[in-house]
Amino acid sequence: MRSLIWVLAVALSVSVTGAIGQGKTAKKPNPVLMNPSGLKEKAPSTFKAQFKTTKGTFVVEVKRAWSPAGADRFYNLVKSGFFDDVKFFRVVPRFVVQFGMHGNPQVAAKWREANIPDEPVVTGNKRGFLTYAKAGPNTRSTQFFINLGDNSGSLDPQGFPAFGHVVSGMEVVDKLYSGYGDGPPMGSGPDQGMIAAQGNAYLNKDYPKLDAIITATIVK
Repeated sequence: MRSLIWVLAVALSVSVTGAIGQGKTAKKPNPVLMNPSGLKEKAPSTFKAQFKTTKGTFVVEVKRAWSPAGADRFYNLVKSGFFDDVKFFRVVPRFVVQFGMHGNPQVAAKWREANIPDEPVVTGNKRGFLTYAKAGPNTRSTQFFINLGDNSGSLDPQGFPAFGHVVSGMEVVDKLYSGYGDGPPMGSGPDQGMIAAQGNAYLNKDYPKLDAIITATIVK
């Protein structure tokens, strides 16, 4: 069975100094995103987030009761514009679509250690459900995956609680570009260490067909 445990390990090993150094030529980051500790607003009990992507639009409905800390972090990321121009860097058919590594290395470095605590699995990893990726205990930060199949049997026991699900546009999620395959060590897709160090400059150069989020917003 596939595991999500390893997915952040490489990215987390990249030094903050190295990431910032690579990001000197990047677009000046949104100052709001450079202060993770300032984004602490409590999310509504239920809310929807609309993602406009290069393949179309999908909408996620979040239930705070499923994962309060997870819902709050996601709500603040959407409201602050964190997801604008963020790539779907890992797309594995019938498994997951993964995203959430910021395209500007300076921003990514600020969020690398801005983790939230683990929470119990109230709702599991069925098709269309949205969950945090992590590297081990209490390492949820800004990376997410949408389940493309029913992964509840393998991922629920590993402690991956879903906090929302796609309520419209799942056909868009299914169409996101998957031709590069999984990332190392499972495949030859984008390397998370390189994304952390160089951001979208690396992805645009070496993986130009990846789809991206144009903008994400909270909707009624």
